[in-house]
Amino acid sequence: MALGRSEIKRAGLPSVVQVRLSPTAEQGAALAGAVAACNAAATLISRIAWHHRIFAIGALHRLAYYSARAQITGLGAQAACRAIARVAAAYANRRATKKRPHVFRGQGAVPFDARMLSWNRDARTVSLWTPTGRVAVGYTGRESDVTAVQTLPLGEVDLVCRDGVWLLQVAVTLPRPDVADPVNGFLGVDQGIANLAVTSDGVVLPGAALRGTIAGTGHVRALRERRHRQRRRLQAKGTTAARRVLRRLSGREHRMMTDINHQISKYVVREAERTGRGIALEDLQGIRFRTRAHRSQRRTLHGWAFAQQSAFTRYKAARAGIAFSWVDPRYTSQVCPDCGCVGRQNRPARGRFVCQGCDLAGHADHIAARNIAIRAVAVWGSVNTPHATGLPSPRRDRESKPPA
Repeated sequence: MALGRSEIKRAGLPSVVQVRLSPTAEQGAALAGAVAACNAAATLISRIAWHHRIFAIGALHRLAYYSARAQITGLGAQAACRAIARVAAAYANRRATKKRPHVFRGQGAVPFDARMLSWNRDARTVSLWTPTGRVAVGYTGRESDVTAVQTLPLGEVDLVCRDGVWLLQVAVTLPRPDVADPVNGFLGVDQGIANLAVTSDGVVLPGAALRGTIAGTGHVRALRERRHRQRRRLQAKGTTAARRVLRRLSGREHRMMTDINHQISKYVVREAERTGRGIALEDLQGIRFRTRAHRSQRRTLHGWAFAQQSAFTRYKAARAGIAFSWVDPRYTSQVCPDCGCVGRQNRPARGRFVCQGCDLAGHADHIAARNIAIRAVAVWGSVNTPHATGLPSPRRDRESKPPA
């Protein structure tokens, strides 16, 4: 599925920036009270929703609004409405898997909308609702984040206290740049488990092309295996000290993979921008349900972070005005990009490709990336070809199966 020019230009790009608040001691206490009241209200409403098995936002509002206002001291009307929306959202996707009412952490992030805060961009202050009244607090931050808050349309805001520092995470809408024509074709990227990403230029990511301490995909696998063994050992031990170590290690692997995926996507977007090409990825949606893996390989397959890497690449490409296209993943590693010969015989080993028709040989992931780039040219042309009647060209959600 390719994103046509009209679709790409239609709306702005959502993003999130972060600014730091500078409250006085009294203002900080008021903000802490607001966070505690909102989270207590959300937990109370969650228990009411669970008891009555009512999770729709409208019915839940009629059921729990007045109870929350009466039992939580100082809870404002809009704060109660936002708490109800948080509860409905918490149960929306995971209701079937929950065994008990959802509990909101007392110091968790709290969403504020336009009725609960207002911005004074000239004075660089923000007025926030608290149970004891509004407080006007100054904000600072990175120059790019402050500039975004000062100049861009603003959406919902999350109030967060992290290690004693008050932060506002602000949803902004970035202007959507025009998409440049991929005059030099597409940069294909093959995503996999053995190699997280291989480009049609033959670059393996992560690797020498990326700066940092991660030497390559083998290094990533070794780190993840070590974390897995460490977690199993500590969980089996079950002592207080072991649980303390588990809490300290919590999220470390996730942060590592997020950083690696950011690095990969940045490299791909920079390379496409430098060479005047678009970016093409395989549409791997649902691959975990379509493929069968041995029991020993299931953890690796289900821990594959290809969706995050694809999302990072897609939004970075949109910000840079680079054409982006999804292609059909079928047979990309079995088709010869030179003669079109397709067959399992072209893959004598997992990492090798040898064409039975023209004797083209190479790394299988590199060949797959080349095929992805070739398919993206055809998909992009079919989506963006002007219609004879002057109407927008019909979109094709998926590329047809390549001929055998």
